Amino acid sequence: MSKTILVLTGSPRQGGNSDIMAEAFIQGAQSRGHRILRFDAGRKNVTGCVACKTCFSTGHPCSWQDDFEEFASCLQQADTLAVFTPLYWFSFPAQVKAAIDKMYSFFCSGTELPVKESFMVICCELPDPSACDGAVTTYRKIADIMKWEDRGHIVVPGVGEPGDVLRTPAVDGMRRIGEAI
Repeated sequence: MSKTILVLTGSPRQGGNSDIMAEAFIQGAQSRGHRILRFDAGRKNVTGCVACKTCFSTGHPCSWQDDFEEFASCLQQADTLAVFTPLYWFSFPAQVKAAIDKMYSFFCSGTELPVKESFMVICCELPDPSACDGAVTTYRKIADIMKWEDRGHIVVPGVGEPGDVLRTPAVDGMRRIGEAI
């Protein structure tokens, strides 16, 4: 069964390790006929949520117009959300966190999304995968409150410089996950 998969990337560094893994996943998923939507939060202009609670009151998910409008449109079309992000200071990069925070507009307004499942892939420079525990816990809580089936997470430690991930089994693994989803 073909799915519409929204790939949310978090790195502002184009061609970085999380981008490389996202590309491999996308190739695998497309080879199986899945439709891919992609939102590169790290290279978009999404400001943080200001908790104005005027979500959808202007006909838009967020009253503050920025590139979140594009992300929201993708969310409204997706069956699956796949998050590919680096770890920044033990959490998500600010750019992806802003996009995630604005998903609150759907939650607080009671606007249902077609997203039924999600998973996350996170990479970090540190060799200890437990460095990602905070981001993983946040991801799990989001999936839970949004009532998405959490399909899991993968942590790829020890990849700080662009291309480091190419020396790991992660890239082939992402392609296989894309083929299997």
